[in-house]
Formats: sequence, C-alpha cells, structure tokens
Amino acid sequence: MGDIIYTTPVVRCLKKQLLDAEIHFITKPAFKYIYDNNPYVDKLLLLKPTLAETIAEIKAEGYDYLIDLHNNLRTTLIKLRTGIESSTYKKQTIRKWLSLKFHLKLVPPTHLVDRYMETVKFLGVTNDGQPIDYYIKANHQLASLLPTTHQSGFVAFVIGATHFTKRMPNEKIISICKEINQPVVLLGGDDVKANGDQIAAAIGLTIFNACGKTSLDESVFLVSKAQTIIGFDTGLTHIAEAFKKPIVSVWGGTVPELLGVQPYMAKDVFVAGIDLSCRPCSKFGLEKCPLGHFKCMKEIPEGPITEFVNNRA
Repeated sequence: MGDIIYTTPVVRCLKKQLLDAEIHFITKPAFKYIYDNNPYVDKLLLLKPTLAETIAEIKAEGYDYLIDLHNNLRTTLIKLRTGIESSTYKKQTIRKWLSLKFHLKLVPPTHLVDRYMETVKFLGVTNDGQPIDYYIKANHQLASLLPTTHQSGFVAFVIGATHFTKRMPNEKIISICKEINQPVVLLGGDDVKANGDQIAAAIGLTIFNACGKTSLDESVFLVSKAQTIIGFDTGLTHIAEAFKKPIVSVWGGTVPELLGVQPYMAKDVFVAGIDLSCRPCSKFGLEKCPLGHFKCMKEIPEGPITEFVNNRA
C-alpha cells in the first residue's frame, strides 16, 4: 500500500505540468481504492488475470510513454513486449540488500517519492513539494462511527500492521494510552480487533476500539478528523500524511531510511525508534523477533511520544 500511495505526487505533477497529457495508471485490483476519485488520473487500469491480457490492453491504448514505478519482472516484460518508450524507477536492490545484511548505510535517505520523481525528469516534470493524495470515497459522519465522547479532539492510534515486528506489544500501547490526555480511537483490521479489545478493557471509557468495525475508507475518514495520529509502518499511517496532521511514526524492526518511506511533506512529525545493532532485521517486517527479545519496540521511550501528543491537544 505504501509504495502505491507514494506514486500519487508523481501522477499529480505529470497531470498539472503536462497540460495536454492524458494520464493513465495501472495497478493490481487490490490497490484500486488508492486511486479511486483521484482527479489527476484520466483512466485507471487494473492488471488482468494474465500478463498477455494486460499487455494487449496496454498496446490497445497507444501510449507515448510508459513510466515504470515498480521495476519488477512483470513491468520489464510489459516494456519489452509493448516496445513503448519508457523510463524506469531505480530500485537500488543490491545496496538495500547489503545495507540490511551487514547493517551498512549504503542507501541515501532520499524519500521514495523523490526517487520516483527521477523517472519523469526527462519530461521536464518537477516535484511540486506537496503531500501525497488520498481522496475519501463517501460522505461519512463521525456520529455514525464514534461515541459522543470521541467525536472531537481525539487521537487516532493505528495499532494494525501486516507483520508482528512492526507492531507494539499491547502492554506498551496501554502504557502510552494511559498518559494521553485525550480520547483515543484504535484503528486497524479484524486481525487486531482482539488486541484493541484488550487495550480498551485495560483503560476504560477513554478508549474506543474501532478495529474491525470500520471499512478502510471509514478509517481514513477518522484519521482525517483526528487531532493527532500515532501509527506504525503500515499503509493507514502513510495515508494519514495526506491530511497534514501531527503524526507520531513508530518504527520497530523496519527503518524508514532503508525504504525511503519516512513521513513525506508532513510538517509536524515525531519519528520514534531506537538504535540497535540488530535493527533493521528486515525490509518489510517479520512474524517474530529473530532474537526473541523484541527490544526495538519494547524499549522505545514512551515519554517523548505522549509529550508530542499532549502538546497538540
């Protein structure tokens, strides 16, 4: 999700700076929601069940250029078989692998958006310095999603993430929430609903567990209405950057510099994480701590997080 979200500034800059251009975007059906309602895309294409069908559709459109922001085997085959002039994102795969394997700093801390923007420089397109784009799909109402006690001045805490090593333990989240001076809304999917129930039970009425109760679009709406957002290395936290809200970005087994996905163009951000010889242990997260101690999350100081949040109440 994060990789797709960070393509939105490229699409916006292309559309706004190449006034006569028609911009199409192709992605997997699972990521369609990221570009739904996006005014800078003239047509949204979805990958077909077979590569041959996808290539046939691309050929039929008669494109002048292909901008490849993925650079994998599929996109390589698409470029070869269509023969369309293309520009390709440089992944720095070997540097990333060496950095991860030997804990070296071989990858410059350049944001993914800026690396994506390099692919359209040949067209005279430049970065406009604006945040990512995300467009909420429906006219949601706070009254239908939250109790009265949580409808203003609340903190959104995104407790979900795909992998274990990206999430704080429940007891750590509980300890942080106890020191927050505002109502807290927990956000995440069904996979962390039980975690949310445990956290809410430990604290009481100041916590509302919305995990598994709201759709993704409703969760994004709640993020857009929050006073402050706390979240891990996960898609919803990255989407929050579109709304120019204060964000606490919490990192455990992964690090933002390696992937270039530190909060983008967000002016009020606190990045929480600690230096350890074993960190990062992976690029995208693991199902358990390889060393068993999980210090990267358990030992993150709580005071700076709660101070950041309470100072923005």
